[in-house]
Amino acid sequence: MAALLAGALLMGAAPTPDPYVYMEEAEGAKALDFARAENARSLPQLQNDPRYAGLYADALKIATAKDRIPGVALANDGTLRDFWQDADHVRGVWRTTTLASYRTAAPEWKTILDVDALAKAEGKNWVFKGAQCLKPAERFCLVSLSNGGKDAVEIREFDAQAGQFVEGGFRIPEAKANVSWLDKDTLAIATEWTPGDLTESSYPYILKTLKRGQPLAAAHEVFRGLKTDVSTAPVILREPDGAVAAFLATRGLDFFNSEVQLITPQGPKKVDLPKKSTIQAYVEGQLVVTLEQDWPQKGFKEGDLIAFDLAAVKADPADLKGTLILRPSLSQSVEEVTATRHRLAVVLYDNVKAKLLTFRHEGGAWTSAAADLPKDSTISVSSASDVDDRMIVAVTSFLTPSSQWLADGATGKAQTLKTTPARFDASRDKVEQLWAVSKDGTRIPYWVVRPKALKLDGSAPTLLTAYGGFQVSQTPTYAAMAGKLWLEKGGVYVLANIRGGGEFGPRWHNAGLKLNRMRVYEDFFAVSQDLIARKITSPKKLGIEGGSNGGLLMGVALTQHPELYNAIVIQVPLFDMIGYTHIGAGASWVGEYGDPAVPAERAVLDSYSPYQKLAPGQPYPKVFLETSTKDDRVHPAHARKAAARLKEYGYDYLYYENVDGGHAASANLNERAMRVALEYAYLAQRLMD
Repeated sequence: MAALLAGALLMGAAPTPDPYVYMEEAEGAKALDFARAENARSLPQLQNDPRYAGLYADALKIATAKDRIPGVALANDGTLRDFWQDADHVRGVWRTTTLASYRTAAPEWKTILDVDALAKAEGKNWVFKGAQCLKPAERFCLVSLSNGGKDAVEIREFDAQAGQFVEGGFRIPEAKANVSWLDKDTLAIATEWTPGDLTESSYPYILKTLKRGQPLAAAHEVFRGLKTDVSTAPVILREPDGAVAAFLATRGLDFFNSEVQLITPQGPKKVDLPKKSTIQAYVEGQLVVTLEQDWPQKGFKEGDLIAFDLAAVKADPADLKGTLILRPSLSQSVEEVTATRHRLAVVLYDNVKAKLLTFRHEGGAWTSAAADLPKDSTISVSSASDVDDRMIVAVTSFLTPSSQWLADGATGKAQTLKTTPARFDASRDKVEQLWAVSKDGTRIPYWVVRPKALKLDGSAPTLLTAYGGFQVSQTPTYAAMAGKLWLEKGGVYVLANIRGGGEFGPRWHNAGLKLNRMRVYEDFFAVSQDLIARKITSPKKLGIEGGSNGGLLMGVALTQHPELYNAIVIQVPLFDMIGYTHIGAGASWVGEYGDPAVPAERAVLDSYSPYQKLAPGQPYPKVFLETSTKDDRVHPAHARKAAARLKEYGYDYLYYENVDGGHAASANLNERAMRVALEYAYLAQRLMD
């Protein structure tokens, strides 16, 4: 509260108390009373819709289908590991099988950890947040367990071979901790060493090493950032045999700018990398980095993929000499980088269409080859082997069921492992990539999934979504839920690749940062208006949805151009952009949005902050706001305050707050199906009735 008033005084304005500041106490009694009352008012309006039961049944069937493709990872012993959820394993089971068995129609799985059973035994609402296993054996693992889906996790050492937690093993209390194995008896860990001793963004900033059997209080400090940073985290580079090649620490200055420190027995040494760069992989003695800014002193450009000899880095971290691996064109972006035993695997997008390249470092030079995978698709490397050059690769597109491939980086050959059964009838639909022109003349691509026989008369119920932030790319994926619950019912689905994302590399993201933030929203409005101008839809039939940063986008659309839309789904949003730096983890995003304490940046935030822009007497459509009590990333206060302000001004709206679920607003598959069914019931009411 005091910080919000201080911000107002900084700008010379009279302080205006926020009547809904109590919403910022995540589990405060008054805030929860508001949420429960809003749920009781809103949910019947959707769940009593005669379509809801069918939508929920279809969503649940898709979410819990046992013939989904498992997200398997290659283990060093040749087996596959997977975390799986279905109707019988709502919280999920961590399990393993052999590659030979996995190739069959009915693989034989062995349970490593049953999270449903663990939650029942301990009386906890555990959500599995992954396991980090010590290489090369991968027997001992650090399992992360979240209470209800929060980002903060409790970490316990687990013996994957014995299928049980290690008695007296490593155990880190609940925190937003960053942890890595150094060796079997040592962890590198940044956590909340004393209560409340965190950065302003609520993340750890002190990195220590912890020996087996030591209490946390005895851990040895190796690096300390500042409380004004975002966070500090260890980065351990390993040789294929598991030996540590280098112990690094990343100091996050903000969400995008960071410093890298080489941790040595003599103390930390700063590594000469640009602040906007990202360590991507380590392979064959080469440290691989992407640049998110130009590096003119070294002759490199924004978007470049470059490599450094690690031995030279360790010898002189203050003077790096790099080698260019790949320089994307203006239509391209390096979307993903990972390493196999001998090769670098790079997913490269060109006009938002992917291909997989592999690179080999030989004789001081890099050579490349392309993997033989389906074209005009979204490609992602799910897992890469440490013992050979095989990869598990996911391939997907809007209308073709997703498939999983075993690719060999050495030969480029790939074999299909699994294919998802069709979840909806796509025979009547088609996909096209169209382009809109934004306010400043920039061409913005967007994807339209529509009936082949669509009449261009503006009558099609259309759902448009986008994200536009944090260099996160929005690419075509199999539209299982949207296909069944929307496309089959005659709807049109649209995905926009607006600036702020990473579809065209860091330049696309950097174009929408801070003072240039309005470009992101202008791109979205341009796509909306283009859909209407092409008579694909009309304002009466156009709905939009987005979550997190995309939820902020929805709030801006609501307050700046309500005349364009008749339905807006606002998921786990940011909304109060004047007070956001003091709500939850908001301070970590100053690098994206700007700081309301800086006058020039405050002026831009003032121009679009949805919470402050809400006003009475506007032509707002009836919106649907969603959040989660357990969201410790984007605080539920944003959605709560938006709903309270809409209520104050007399608007009709819907609100749903899941008491669990974290930032995904759903802690398990049943809750996810419910949330999706609520959304499509709302969209049907607004756009199809």
